[in-house]
Amino acid sequence: MKKHIGILSISVLLLGGLTACNDFLDREPLDKVTPEVFFSSEDDLASYTINCYGFQTVTSAYGSNLFGVDSHTDNQAGTGIPAYWIPGQKQVAANVGGWKWEGIRACNYFFDNVLPKEGDIVGSPDNVRHYIGEMYVLRAYKYFDMLKTFGDLPIIDKALPDDRELLLKASVRRPRHKVAEFIINDLKEAEKRLLETPPGGKNRISRNVAYLLHSRVALYEATWEKYHAGTAFVPGGKGWPGKDSEGYDAAKSIGYFLDEAIAAAQVVGDKMVDKLAINTEKPEGMDVNLNSINPYYTMFCDENMEGYEEVLMWKKFDLGLGIVNNLQMELCRNGAGTGWTRGMVNSFLMKNGLPIYAPNSGYDKNWENQGVNATLQGRDSRIVIFTKKPYDFVAEKYGMNGGRYVSASGKVLAKGDVNYYTSSGKEDTCKIDYIFGTNIAMAPTGYIVKKGKHYSYLMALNHANGTSGGIVFRGAEALLNYMEAYYEKHTSLDNRAKQYWKALRTRAGVTAEYMVTDAATKMEEEAKGDWAAYSHGKLLSDVTLYNIRRERRNELCAEAFRWDDLKRWRAMDQLCDHPYVVEGAKFWGTIYNDNKALMEKCIVDAAKGNMSSQDLSAYICPYQKVTANNSIAKQGGFLFSKAQYLEPIGAAAFRQTAVDPDNFSSSVIYQNPGWKIEASTGAQPVE
Repeated sequence: MKKHIGILSISVLLLGGLTACNDFLDREPLDKVTPEVFFSSEDDLASYTINCYGFQTVTSAYGSNLFGVDSHTDNQAGTGIPAYWIPGQKQVAANVGGWKWEGIRACNYFFDNVLPKEGDIVGSPDNVRHYIGEMYVLRAYKYFDMLKTFGDLPIIDKALPDDRELLLKASVRRPRHKVAEFIINDLKEAEKRLLETPPGGKNRISRNVAYLLHSRVALYEATWEKYHAGTAFVPGGKGWPGKDSEGYDAAKSIGYFLDEAIAAAQVVGDKMVDKLAINTEKPEGMDVNLNSINPYYTMFCDENMEGYEEVLMWKKFDLGLGIVNNLQMELCRNGAGTGWTRGMVNSFLMKNGLPIYAPNSGYDKNWENQGVNATLQGRDSRIVIFTKKPYDFVAEKYGMNGGRYVSASGKVLAKGDVNYYTSSGKEDTCKIDYIFGTNIAMAPTGYIVKKGKHYSYLMALNHANGTSGGIVFRGAEALLNYMEAYYEKHTSLDNRAKQYWKALRTRAGVTAEYMVTDAATKMEEEAKGDWAAYSHGKLLSDVTLYNIRRERRNELCAEAFRWDDLKRWRAMDQLCDHPYVVEGAKFWGTIYNDNKALMEKCIVDAAKGNMSSQDLSAYICPYQKVTANNSIAKQGGFLFSKAQYLEPIGAAAFRQTAVDPDNFSSSVIYQNPGWKIEASTGAQPVE
């Protein structure tokens, strides 16, 4: 019985789950839907591939959504007490965890049934080739997610039959550099087939998307191998659990991936450098009629992103079709449960290109006593326009209610009327007391994330009205990828990299000459609020490399890149022994303390407080407002376990892949460094 259960389980692991990606196959009559019949036209291919899309972007989820993914890092703070930063609390799952292969199996099923008859499929040959190219991107994207999560992986390029011996053999993990090469080869196949302008516009994958993902994967792997060199996290490193590193040569492998990143990023970067969305630096991106007055701002929240050349791919939401997101209610009406950290805000330069601590920067530390608005004056415009500041006006069109147009307070308006909320302190302005909110409505740090916020009151009215689009890929990333990859390879910048960097800085409203910043950068100061000032526990000595990382941090803020960047740079080793206290805006000793109504809401209490004690810091400490039964407060801040650079494989996966089902340690796969194969066990020491 146990052997039969084992066979069934591994079959589900590697084979099961077409319904996860192609629900359209559930149409009646099921017995008539076969590969021979279904994969016969370009429409069939288009339907199958679109149902396999699973890109990270704005979804129907509540709260800050995509723009809150970077919470619980040095960039953004969220709500609650994250177990990730309490050693021992993150544990091996009893099930397989994320070790799931249904999505990749669905891709392989497509290839098995489509490639042999590609020339016979009815429709435009270019479109047929394009949809096959899409599937190569989809398999690459899914494999890349697995690579980032687990490192070494099995390489499976066919939908396997239910044969235990074959499945066990296929389950063997390959060293990560081989997996990354496999992913890049898929993307090269995609680049040969994909159209520049895809059928369906930018809601579908294009050739530029493949090149951008290509550069992302190659840069990730190159820097992972460089900064984790010699450890258990790379093939052949000390404590690496694999047996065959398959001829791994670190220098050769890193060089290969950097070259791939440079070449692929250039393809997209050269197209984008003169087509970046214009930043007018208007802090409110829309006027009272919801027209864009700052394309750079509205690019992240527009209902139709097709016209932004910088947007390579986006997700459309449509109220009429019932396809909506739940994003705008929180972004418009409260703190959305996430906020910039003090370290993040301080990383943004002054317009003259100087860090805020530089003697002649023009920054006045006393501004912090005047509140959030004052703190941001004279700065890189990105932190200004993407921060919802206390008493900012909110220009919102009003919706119908019972046949009448009404405001949020219930005032009846004439059709088409629009109201400005200003610094008069009306009820519906953005308020500093959002920091006293609860859960999803809270502004944990006082610096409220505004990136992605539309101004439509109809969207803000309730969760069912959100139709602002979601960016999936945008071209500015290619510029950043090229700059970093080129500098990592050559420890210098060529003219193209300089051109890219100047374009990004110019759009941000910062002096284009990066050398001004380099000359004034002090790593000891940067390290106070930026984990990426470190790699493998040591402070960077190369200020140009650091400032490339800074540019990436600032340009991609709240776009779900931070976790990946910190891990590939090995930028959290220093947190293993030195707790890090996350801080937000200054609260104690500021004008906020003179606001009687505000201070009446302020509770400093170990068990039920909504504000951290001034004895701890003058700045808001979002994870230490309540200190009783709070492990983060007890240990003095965030602490990291090196094992967490990779996720543990769930215990059930070892049962399913065990040669002897009664002995999990006989599994053909191995656990990641620092984790046991037993469920409910925490991270162990690792090299």
